[in-house]
Amino acid sequence: MTSQSNQNLSRASENLLRAKRRFEKLNHQRLRLLPRALALGVLSGLMAVAFARTMDAGETLRLAFLVFAHRFGNWGIALSILFSVTAVCLAVWLVRYFAPAAAGSGIPHLKGVLLGYRSMNWHRLLSVKFVSGVIGVTGGLTLGREGPTVQMGGALGRMLGNYSPGDSVEQRTLIAAGAGAGLSAVFNAPLAGVIFVLEELQGNFSPPTLFAALIASLTADVLSRSLMGQMPIFHVQVDAIPHLSSLPLFLILGILAGGLGVAFNRILIATQRWTDFSQMNLLVSKWVLWGLIIGVVSWWMPGICGGGQSLVNRLLSAGTDSTLGFWPLFLIFGMRFLLTMGSYGTGAAGGIFAPLLVLGALLGLGVGQLGREWVPLAAPEPLTMAVAGMAAYFTAIVRAPLTGIVLIIEMTGNYALILPLLTACFSAYVTAEWQRDIPIYEALLERDLGKNDPR
Repeated sequence: MTSQSNQNLSRASENLLRAKRRFEKLNHQRLRLLPRALALGVLSGLMAVAFARTMDAGETLRLAFLVFAHRFGNWGIALSILFSVTAVCLAVWLVRYFAPAAAGSGIPHLKGVLLGYRSMNWHRLLSVKFVSGVIGVTGGLTLGREGPTVQMGGALGRMLGNYSPGDSVEQRTLIAAGAGAGLSAVFNAPLAGVIFVLEELQGNFSPPTLFAALIASLTADVLSRSLMGQMPIFHVQVDAIPHLSSLPLFLILGILAGGLGVAFNRILIATQRWTDFSQMNLLVSKWVLWGLIIGVVSWWMPGICGGGQSLVNRLLSAGTDSTLGFWPLFLIFGMRFLLTMGSYGTGAAGGIFAPLLVLGALLGLGVGQLGREWVPLAAPEPLTMAVAGMAAYFTAIVRAPLTGIVLIIEMTGNYALILPLLTACFSAYVTAEWQRDIPIYEALLERDLGKNDPR
């Protein structure tokens, strides 16, 4: 009996010693990561602010040029086309010949780097991503700034990771933390940045990654707010709490978002064939064709093109007083959907994060308008449906429900929406999974792995 007790005490002592050593190791890792995580947050915040302001300046330039072109009457359409064709061709050419890894949002490339399948030339990626993204959106491409900001944040993490050349784990930790800091800065949503790292990029929980991502995201968010103000990228304020009787409408919204999200993923993957041509003349003809389409659409409907932040803000600011009915919203949704497909298919630097949120808002507004007509007593205000539509459509496409829910809650500042958001997001998630659809970033990564290593 005494011998058995001694063995149990010895075993307990070994477990305690092992736990103590594990704690000391984690504490040492945190202390090593702390200064670089702080520096990473500062650099990512400054980069995100510079990129956002430059993109805004590009959008302003495009709209001012279109006003100038309209002075020439119908002949001005030629100027609009020339402007868009030049910008699209230049944006794609920079990516294709200087940094192929900068194509698209860059998030699939980051996932490949973190999994050890891809390498990263952070010098070229940073400069080409920044310049190509600005030129493409200035030309009217319906691409977002959020994906590029996430990838550039990861590139900054790779830069700081050079100070620990022998530790690949720390390098990957800083890359992931930089990505979260980029998302945090662009949306003013630090918790969403952390959850995005754990749920989407890493796919697992790691204490050092959580620590570095939290420090970098908070630092980047504070810096971004101090330089650009407290307002998030989408200005949303929801005052009314939806009644429980409206939950079936959120369920329907989630199912619709799931089906349309699967369509988004499959069509977007199909458009990637645009970049598969090896002959230069065929590639240039694709770029010119899409630039022509963007130029024509910009001439007639300038607000439809570009990143879409101003479009969705106008819709959301209108709130319940919006004069747009279901069919105008349906038309705008269809146009933005097709323009996003073609813009991403060019291979220019630019993401789908903001465009899919725009589409989700339009979908939610449309369902909200129908709900008010069919079940006026149970339907919430369309603005609440728009907010839920953003989260549900993001969930259906990316398959990261927690990120979508937390992101929208941080953007609206309204935790009372948690039940409608959960209903819409998880019904969208189940619908997309039931159709055996691959999440968009995983599908893009699988496609990319069939090619040579883009750096």
